[in-house]
Parts: sequence; structure tokens; C-alpha cells
Amino acid sequence: MLKQNLIALQTIVRKEWIRITRIWLQTLIPPVITMALYFLIFGELVGKQIGNIGEFTYIEFIVPGLIMMSVITSSYNNVVSSFYSSKFMRYIEELLVSPTSPYTIVLGYTLGGVVRGLFVGFLVTLTSMFFTDLRIYNLFVIIVTIILTSILFSLGGFLNSLFAKSFDDVTIIPTFVLTPLTYLGGIFYSIKRLPEFWQVVSYANPILYMVNSFRYGFLGISDVSVIFSLSLLFLISTFLFIFNVKLMERGYGIRS
Repeated sequence: MLKQNLIALQTIVRKEWIRITRIWLQTLIPPVITMALYFLIFGELVGKQIGNIGEFTYIEFIVPGLIMMSVITSSYNNVVSSFYSSKFMRYIEELLVSPTSPYTIVLGYTLGGVVRGLFVGFLVTLTSMFFTDLRIYNLFVIIVTIILTSILFSLGGFLNSLFAKSFDDVTIIPTFVLTPLTYLGGIFYSIKRLPEFWQVVSYANPILYMVNSFRYGFLGISDVSVIFSLSLLFLISTFLFIFNVKLMERGYGIRS
């Protein structure tokens, strides 16, 4: 049974990798171009008008957040689109009738999202080097944060795809929830510059903790506790994994 699930896991991840690389003009290039425009407009043009934030230039301050934004959107979109397509085209039934366990299916699609998220994050990081010199303050925090974030949003994409009953449902969460939370997650500003009320509101945004932990890894500065942030990401990811597996076991959203 273990061997069968390992083979199934390898197959799902391999399928996801082939899908990512086969349509690379859709999966890899758009986020790189989008982030390059952010670097140019906000970092170079607008950033020169804003000046420094502490001891760092504005583009140095926003680069970690923009890399994280690309990882979040890529991880989420990969899983929600891939798994919903398997439901829509009904080839998910081949997995359901096989001896593949629910946790293997969830883990396989999640790892596919992680692969795309990390690859896009790497490409965006390389692109950022054309606009500024990257510093590395704590490599361990960078690696742990980006992996936990890509896992969390891959699991979030899986959850969205389970509940989705149409392609419109696939776009609702990214458009009306994910995008606002991302822009309000401290990518372009420090929450310490906000009025006290909005600082408190910002603490309810989970993306704030991801962005600040990632920024700490590069610059050594953060508006929140890094240990608390990483612990929070781990706990949310664990909860989402268990929740997705339970839904799969009950056949929610995948059985007529």
C-alpha cells in the first residue's frame, strides 16, 4: 500500500511538472513580467519620490514582498486550476477508483503547487537583481518562509477547487479575497506607519506575517515576530492539509 501511494505521489507531481513546463508561457512568464513592471514602476520611479524606509531604499524594502506575492499567486493558481480541471474533465475519477489514498492526492497536488511557486519565486528573484542588489540576512528564514507559504496557498487552492462548481467559482477567491489581502499585507509599506487602528486590523491579515518573515530573511527587519509568524504558517498549513484530506475522504465536491 505504501509503495502504491509513493508511485501515485510521484506520478501526480510529475504530471504537474509536465503541465507547468508545457504551458510555460502561461505558468512562468506572466508573473515574471508583472513583477518586473512592479520593480520598474514602484521601485525605480515611485520609489525615488518616496525615499528610504529606515536604512533601506524603497526598492530594497519592497522586493521581498513582491517575490512573496509571486509565490503566493503562482502556488494558489496552479492547484486550483489543475485540480478543478481534473474535476471538470472527470479524469479525477481515475484517481478515485485507484488505491490512491486521499492524503496522497492532496499531497501530490500541493507539491505541484509548491514546485511552481518556488520556481516562479526563483525567476522573480533573478529578475529583481537587475533592479537592486539583494541582501541576505538569514537564509534559513528565507527558505522556511517561502516553503511554508507555498504549501499554505497550494492547500488553499486545493480547498477552493473542492468547493468550486464552475470556473467562476475558481476566480472568486483570488479576485475578491487573495488580491486585497496581498496588497494590504505590508508589501509596499511598513504597518508602523499606519494609524493605530489600522495596525491592529493589519494583524488579522495572514499575508502580513509571510511578507514580514520573508523580508526579515533578506533585510533583518520585521513588523511582527518571526518565530510567531513561522509557527502560525505551520499551524494553518497543518489545519488545511487535514481539512482537505477529510473533505476528500467524504467525497465532498468530487462525487455526484
